[in-house]
Amino acid sequence: MKSPIPHIVFLLSIFLFLGSQNTFAQDTERKVIQISGIVLNADSTDAVPGVNIYVPKKGRGTTSGRYGYFSMPVLEGDSVVFSFIGLKRQTYKVPEVMEDDKISLIVTMQVDEIALAEIEVMPFPSEDEFKRQVLAMNYEAPLVIDSRGNMSAETLLRYAEQMPASGNENWRYFQQGRVMQIQDRYGPRPFTLLDPFAWSNFIKSIKRGDLKKKD
Repeated sequence: MKSPIPHIVFLLSIFLFLGSQNTFAQDTERKVIQISGIVLNADSTDAVPGVNIYVPKKGRGTTSGRYGYFSMPVLEGDSVVFSFIGLKRQTYKVPEVMEDDKISLIVTMQVDEIALAEIEVMPFPSEDEFKRQVLAMNYEAPLVIDSRGNMSAETLLRYAEQMPASGNENWRYFQQGRVMQIQDRYGPRPFTLLDPFAWSNFIKSIKRGDLKKKD
């Protein structure tokens, strides 16, 4: 007796193919609309970059740019979803029948505030275990204090070496990295050792005596 599984698979493939053809025919009958606009915060004072803008189950989408601008093609009757972490999701319904082939939007995203219950974090399973761990700790030597009541230079140097970078330092390193990326994108980085103008200025400074020690 032959197994009926191949016949079932064949029938399912036919149904799926017909369904996809029907969906494709429906999509081709609808007009293509170019939807564009800008995404702002709740106060409409700042643009929101990186907002996910997509049509569910259609595989079409984009993200808002640096200044909150976006543009993408949709079909009549599509539902366009705007989502971003920390902001409330919004949905825009494209009209079923459009006379024009363009839509301009100004989308304001509201803050999605979630109140969580207070959680007490305990690093140790019990109070007795906490006491044992504290008693087993090895404390470092106390800070060295000089005669003026301030921390010594050795102690300050040791803490300066262990201190992480500040926000200004991280921002400066980030900006330097961006500048280097731009230079690498549009051409080689400048190398002053091979710059004839830099050598000319250097020779002139030697003739003027700029490098001599001044009393």
